[in-house]
Amino acid sequence: MVGTTSARNGTWRNWGGTVSVRPAREVTPASVDELADAVRRAAEDGLPVKAVGTGHSFTSIAATEGLLVHPQLLTGIRRIDREAGTVTVEAGTPLKRLNAALAREGLSLTNMGDIMEQTVSGATSTGTHGTGRDSASIAAQIKGLELVTADGSVLTCSEKENPDVFAAARIGLGALGIVTALTFAVEPLFLLTAREEPMTFDRVCAEFDALHAENEHFEFYWFPHTGNTNTKRNNRSAGPERPVPPLRGWFEDEFLSNGVFQVANWVGRAAPLTIPAIAQISSRALSARTYTDIPYKVFTSPRRVRFVEMEYAVPRDALVDTLRELKAMVDRSPLRVSFPVEVRTAPADDITLSTASGRESAYVAVHMFKGTPYQRYFTAAERIFTAHEGRPHWGKIHTRDAEYLSRVYPRFGEFVALRDRLDPRRRFRNDYLRRVLGA
Repeated sequence: MVGTTSARNGTWRNWGGTVSVRPAREVTPASVDELADAVRRAAEDGLPVKAVGTGHSFTSIAATEGLLVHPQLLTGIRRIDREAGTVTVEAGTPLKRLNAALAREGLSLTNMGDIMEQTVSGATSTGTHGTGRDSASIAAQIKGLELVTADGSVLTCSEKENPDVFAAARIGLGALGIVTALTFAVEPLFLLTAREEPMTFDRVCAEFDALHAENEHFEFYWFPHTGNTNTKRNNRSAGPERPVPPLRGWFEDEFLSNGVFQVANWVGRAAPLTIPAIAQISSRALSARTYTDIPYKVFTSPRRVRFVEMEYAVPRDALVDTLRELKAMVDRSPLRVSFPVEVRTAPADDITLSTASGRESAYVAVHMFKGTPYQRYFTAAERIFTAHEGRPHWGKIHTRDAEYLSRVYPRFGEFVALRDRLDPRRRFRNDYLRRVLGA
C-alpha cells in the first residue's frame, strides 16, 4: 500500500501508478539535524528537494529529479502533554501507528480520513480529511509544527510562534519546507456508533441537509449506473463497545469490499459493457449494519483495490446540484464507471490553502480502477466541479493551475508571498508546484 523505490533502477513510483520518477539522490535521515544537513548539501549542489511519504498522492506533488527525502526513520511519539491535550509526533510516523499508539494511551484524534496508510506529514501537507459536521481535516487538528526551511534552518510554528507560517504550513504542499514534527490536539478515547445502510440516490439528495445536520459524521457512496447509495452515520456513543463480529467483518470488509470488488473490477476492465450490471449487484451487496467501536476502527477501512482518484471540494450548499449534474452526465454518456462516488463534508477552517478554507465544504470524489482509462470521466466531472468553484484535493488528479486556484482561494496570494519569503530560490520546487502556485 505504499510508494516504492526499485533497487534495480532507482525509480520511485506512487501507490496509484500515476507517477514515477528517478531522483538524482535519495536520503533517509535519522534526525532533524541530518535532514537539515541534507537540504544544505542539496542547495550547494543546485538540487531541488522533495520529501515523500507512502506515495498515496495521485499527483506528482512529491516528485523530484533532485534529492528525494524519505522520512521513515523520523517516526514515533516525541511527547504527550495530557494537561494541554496534545501529542507531538515525528513527521514520518504512519497514521495507523499513531492511532494504535494513541489508543494504548487512552487518547484519540477527533476526526480522521478513511484510510490510515499515509505518514502524518504527507496526509496533512496535502489536506487529507474525513467527514464531519463540526470537526475538520487532520491538518485542522494541528497545534504546532517543526519545519526545515530552504537554508537548512529549523523553524517551530504555532498560533503564537511564527503564526503566519503556521497558518499556511499545516497544509503546505511541500512548498514551504520539510515538516519534521507535528503537534496534534487529542482527546480522551471515545466510542463511535456507526450506522451503515443502503439508501436511494434521490432520497439522499432530498434529505441531505437533514442527514448532515443530525449526524456528527455523515458520508455516502453513490454507485454510477444505479440509483443506489450506501450511507454511513457516525455519532459519539456512551457504549457499550460492540464491534463488528470478526467473521462478519472479514466477509464484508475483506471478502466483499476488497476481494469480490477486485474481481468485479477485473471483469469490468476486460468487458466494460458488463459494468452497469455489476454496479447494480455491487450496490446491493452490503446489508445494513450498526456497530460501536473506538474512533479509528470506525473512521477507517482497508482499501486494497487500487484505483486513481479525483476529488473536489464544492460549497456545501452546492452539493446536491453538483451530484445531480454528475449523475446526469454519467447517465447520458457512454462512460462505464465501476467505482462508487464518495461524498463527505467539512466545516470551514482557517488554513490558508485548505480545501475548506473559509467555507463549509462538501467533497465529491470520483474513482476509476487502476489500469482503466479515466481521462474522459475525470475531464467531464472536473467541468462540473469547476462550474461550482470547486477546489481540487492537492494530492488527487486534477488539471487546475495557479490562475484558476487564485480565484477560488481568497488567501492564495498570502501563501505565495510566504513562499517567496521562505524559499526565494525555490529549493522545494517541482513541476506540480510550478503549475498550481505559479513560477
